[in-house]
Amino acid sequence: MSELVVTEFMTLDGIAQAPGGPEEDPEDGFAYGGWQAPLLDPEAGGLIFEQAKGMDALLLGRRTYDIFAGYWPTAPAEMDFTRLLNTVPKFVASRTLKEPLSWDGASVLEGDLAEAVAGLKERYGRVHVIGSLDLVQSLLARRLVDQLNLWVYPVVLGSGKRVFEGGAMPSALRLTASHAFANGAVQLEYTWAGDPALGDLSKP
Repeated sequence: MSELVVTEFMTLDGIAQAPGGPEEDPEDGFAYGGWQAPLLDPEAGGLIFEQAKGMDALLLGRRTYDIFAGYWPTAPAEMDFTRLLNTVPKFVASRTLKEPLSWDGASVLEGDLAEAVAGLKERYGRVHVIGSLDLVQSLLARRLVDQLNLWVYPVVLGSGKRVFEGGAMPSALRLTASHAFANGAVQLEYTWAGDPALGDLSKP
């Protein structure tokens, strides 16, 4: 089955900016980079990898690509993600990057986004997007996402880039899986369920 799967790590108030470290994305003076790091645990990490290892290709935005390409090619071989990310085909949605890229197996996604994503799904079946908030905004606005994999952590930051910014297509979602962890994190997996249903609570 062809799917575009988006995985995001977010706070309770929807912030998904710079979960991994202080220098990951300091745009607009974001002061909370690395907010996810104290909340990781082995059980959650195992599930993150189990979900990721089913990918046939990886699609990234420019900033996330730069972060990944600066770390994973020389990451410790014993880490589960090292072999996965270094061997899977990788595509970068960018108008400014030029090939050849520094990370083996990576290339630039060219042309209209909807057409390019459709082509990736035809070639690879299950395409994953990790982080890449600017790209995700474009994918959500065009209803190109088939599955949302949200990791929600028990922290509120009050400012920063959110997964659902203005411009997201109004949509109903169907919960297909969920997991809770001892550290208070919750993993929620959604697929699309059409347009939002409306009603009137004042009427029986």
